Amino acid sequence: MINYELLQNEVVQHPYPLLFATISGAHLYGFPSADSDYDLRGVHLLSTREAIGLLPKQETVERSRVRQGTEVDLVTHDALKFFQLMLKRNGYVLEQLYSPLVVISRPEHEELKAIGSKCITRHHSHHYLGFADTQWKLFVKENPPRVKPLLYVYRVLLTGIHLMRTGRVEASLTTLNQDFRLPYIPDSIARKIGGAENSILDSAQVEFYSAEYQRLLVQLEQTAADSRLPNESTGRDELNDLPVRLRLRDSV
Repeated sequence: MINYELLQNEVVQHPYPLLFATISGAHLYGFPSADSDYDLRGVHLLSTREAIGLLPKQETVERSRVRQGTEVDLVTHDALKFFQLMLKRNGYVLEQLYSPLVVISRPEHEELKAIGSKCITRHHSHHYLGFADTQWKLFVKENPPRVKPLLYVYRVLLTGIHLMRTGRVEASLTTLNQDFRLPYIPDSIARKIGGAENSILDSAQVEFYSAEYQRLLVQLEQTAADSRLPNESTGRDELNDLPVRLRLRDSV
């Protein structure tokens, strides 16, 4: 159960107005444990004076606090930086934008989501291929191997395949597996949620999961090659216009 009241109390203390703040991490991916941290991500708006002035700008605000016994990790980017990341084929910011776990939102959040759909290209596959490779290397380094990093590997691969097929961002492994129907996913999630004593994998399991990793990696590459998604974003002009309008309206 997500404590939205706690998280809303956290974001109202942000030093800048927020376009949106959503929940990322294990809660978004569909496998939070009882002690999972809250990962809040979003977009803030610098004042016009700060945005155009010569003094250093807080393009990124990062803050970690313990609230009611739970760590809350908050990271937000100024609108201009976030929008630039959207044009750089960064799947992570799209997952934040489209997270259904919304803590705070203003009307322009919906406008931004509409623009975001025009920023998705077949080249976003490179983000997920690279991310999966990084997560897999972290998994194989562990001794003993645990199921948690493995879930992150499969979450990334399935999100990438789904995006290439549909053009829609879906970061929940539970939701994704309703289509992929991989029989080991529910058990793996249950083991992760069940605690450390249930999360260790034996060598036979690692061999099986390694084969599955390679299979899904090839599937993502092939799905990207066959995708009908465009090669280039068509949302650049609208992304340029939105922060201008927001700053002019909220100018300080």
